[in-house]
Amino acid sequence: MSRLVVVSNRVPVPDKSGAAPAGGLAVALQAALKERGGIWMGWSGKSSGEEEPADLTILEQGNITFALTDLTDRDVDEYYHGFANRVLWPICHYRLDLAEYARKEMSGYFRVNRFFAAKLAPMLEPDDIIWVHDYHLIPLATELRALGVKNKIGFFLHIPLPPADVLFTMPVHEEIMKGLAEYDLVGFQTDHDFANFAGGLVREGIGEQLADGRLTSFGRTFKGGAYPIGIETEAFAAYARRAAKHAMVAKARASIEGRNLIIGVDRLDYSKGLTQRIDAFEKFVTANPEQHNKVTYLQVTPKSRSEVPEYEAMQRTVAEQAGRVNGALGTVDWVPIRYINRSVARPVLAGLYRLARVGLVTPLRDGMNLVAKEYVAAQDPDDPGVLVLSRFAGAARELKGALLVNPYDIEGAANAIARAIHMPLDERKQRWSGMMEHLKKQTVQRWCDDFLRDLTA
Repeated sequence: MSRLVVVSNRVPVPDKSGAAPAGGLAVALQAALKERGGIWMGWSGKSSGEEEPADLTILEQGNITFALTDLTDRDVDEYYHGFANRVLWPICHYRLDLAEYARKEMSGYFRVNRFFAAKLAPMLEPDDIIWVHDYHLIPLATELRALGVKNKIGFFLHIPLPPADVLFTMPVHEEIMKGLAEYDLVGFQTDHDFANFAGGLVREGIGEQLADGRLTSFGRTFKGGAYPIGIETEAFAAYARRAAKHAMVAKARASIEGRNLIIGVDRLDYSKGLTQRIDAFEKFVTANPEQHNKVTYLQVTPKSRSEVPEYEAMQRTVAEQAGRVNGALGTVDWVPIRYINRSVARPVLAGLYRLARVGLVTPLRDGMNLVAKEYVAAQDPDDPGVLVLSRFAGAARELKGALLVNPYDIEGAANAIARAIHMPLDERKQRWSGMMEHLKKQTVQRWCDDFLRDLTA
């Protein structure tokens, strides 16, 4: 069996016991690497200052080699904080107003991909299968091909891909499309994302869509398709059952005695629709005065990318908004919104999912959103909660039992919260069981197996 080589911006290095960090993606990829043997390469998350990074840091775990490299301050600024997160991320999430173009940052993005390729190429064997992950590394196949690498190379985009009218506002959109065409298989979260990619090639006159997911562009024929990522469904369900007895979860249960819990869990990001969600909750409470002191909305929002000004500003905005709602609606014995601006331990989070009557997952745009799937998997089959889900999350293509909402429609989202709170048990069970059956089939392991099968076919 050919070795597997995984390349991602960051590498979830296992601890001394060999256990992968929490999260289904890391677990699935590490399992695939264990089965085949291979390499997982990426950025260490550290800076080498002004000096060019030294040799790769190599960590061996069984038949897996973890290869990490530092980046210079300039590389981190231009490649990561710059083009990846201030151009590609906002454009792929349909936020043209937040995209900031700078030629030096675009240059830095391609330079770092060239650097990654130069570090990886000497480690490769002729029959290795290479799997590249996410928007940070789109040009990597181009750089590897330039070094003479002829291996099968696959790419998976974890975030949305917008239609041509949005994507082509980027000055280097043709280089991005050409970079994707250098892969043998390009995977997307949903059929809509794949259609946007194929449609962009055709519309721009730089490619054709053939049968069976095949595409031709820039003189190459390759495959593309939708591979919706899943979670470790059964394992997470068991995890949530155990977590329900966790001391912190017990304290949370006691603190909301007599109230329904509504939960939202999101990284702090403008794509998550946090301000609109708080507006919807406020609208729900004001339109349903009988719910005063009957519900508690817990929003868990760890900080992210604090070095990017838009994120720092957003952190202040969301905190102020939650404070305003609490000041306007709260009473001596009731705080409507509990806003936590830090990470919560995974066992506690799983228990809180199970405790919550409503899961609010309402991003303005999301590639998939695994929180939605974790919320469903964590539910008590005898008394499941209700998922309120944005129609603009990739998960909406799969979780048909959710209450789908337009996150821009504040009143509509508020009405969905009210419907979820009042939904009878029989309907809750029916909706949940259909979603849970789907999640049991479409696991993260199946996602991994399906992609690698098609890449190696």
